[in-house]
Amino acid sequence: MVKEKPNSIRIYDSEGYRRRAACICVKSDLEDEVLLVTSSRRPDSWIVPGGGVEPDEDPAVTALREVREEAGVLGHLGRCLGVFEVHKNIEHKHRTQVWVMRVTEELPEWEDSRNIGRKRKWFTISDALIQLAQHKPIQRSYIHSLRNSNPRRGASTNPTPLHPHSLPTPIQLVTNSAGDPHLSKHS
Repeated sequence: MVKEKPNSIRIYDSEGYRRRAACICVKSDLEDEVLLVTSSRRPDSWIVPGGGVEPDEDPAVTALREVREEAGVLGHLGRCLGVFEVHKNIEHKHRTQVWVMRVTEELPEWEDSRNIGRKRKWFTISDALIQLAQHKPIQRSYIHSLRNSNPRRGASTNPTPLHPHSLPTPIQLVTNSAGDPHLSKHS
């Protein structure tokens, strides 16, 4: 079943990219496990929870809302990993701002579990990379950024939390594959 939101309005930036936000949900500061959810279009595939920015909604708020709706988790928003860009064609392009979220609570039932039977599961970093390669290869770059910016692993990162209105420098990721027709919809 495809997840469609009634009265949903897609927001685009000045360059025509759909604005999205997502969270890489982690269990601990070690960031050695991430939470993925089943896709609404392909229930046997796993994805990073995220979705479209609503009118007058800050992307950080979008990210928190989307993980609550899609994964049924609450937590603390951490560092921003960047803005990831997908540009398949002139009508199919989006920019997703991605944060790390430390999960503090897993709800026993949540919106997408009730409405579309969505599931969630914790994966090691290696297993998450394998899962995302099958269905959402662009989301693998989120996990690579998580791993490369983890202060516990000795990587350099900005210790100062980002303010919700400060956008990091976009990371341009371009794919020309025609294999994933639903990237522009809520997954």
